[in-house]
Amino acid sequence: MKKLFLFAAILMVSLFSINNAKAQVSLNINIGSQPVWGPTGYNHVDYYYFPDINAYYYVPSGQYIYSNGGRWVWVNSLPAQYGNFDLYNSYKVVVNEPRPYLRNNVYVTKYSKFKNYNGRQALIRDSRDAKYYVVKGHPNYNSNKTVVINNNNNRPSRTQKTVVRVNQNSRPTPNIGRVVPRNDNRGVNNSKGENNRPERGGEKGNGRH
Repeated sequence: MKKLFLFAAILMVSLFSINNAKAQVSLNINIGSQPVWGPTGYNHVDYYYFPDINAYYYVPSGQYIYSNGGRWVWVNSLPAQYGNFDLYNSYKVVVNEPRPYLRNNVYVTKYSKFKNYNGRQALIRDSRDAKYYVVKGHPNYNSNKTVVINNNNNRPSRTQKTVVRVNQNSRPTPNIGRVVPRNDNRGVNNSKGENNRPERGGEKGNGRH
């Protein structure tokens, strides 16, 4: 009797873990929010880092983050000083950690070798993988398409597929011109449950492969 009870308990825990894992995968998928100039191969992206201009792009809000006078500024489009920057032909680094610009020195050191990159990354715009048809601007864009994706972390896999529908209307309203103090030496909490948006100095409600 005890063995039967133990077996039932283990089975229940296993089923709960599997369902929780599936739910987590579904919540982490944001293919439909990724830009057409982004590199393929990622089911979830928080930030892109651009070594050429030492700036970032935050996928959930569709905003760029660049340093201006020692402060990190959030804008909907890059200023005129980056007019010659080519999003399609430049190298993009996928970053899935909260507020990477607060550790900007780490990214500068690690990825400066990709400045003026002569190779070419596979872009979402050019992909014929049907899962990218939900990305606005793709030649085969279809916002109502059901996408089949892979559930192996954040990289494609040949097995374990999940069917999801991407909600194109769930993106948050961008904040124009929001300024964040720069602090390259600040520690970062890598907990997945942390809000990835930067702290806003002097405002109430200070606030992510």
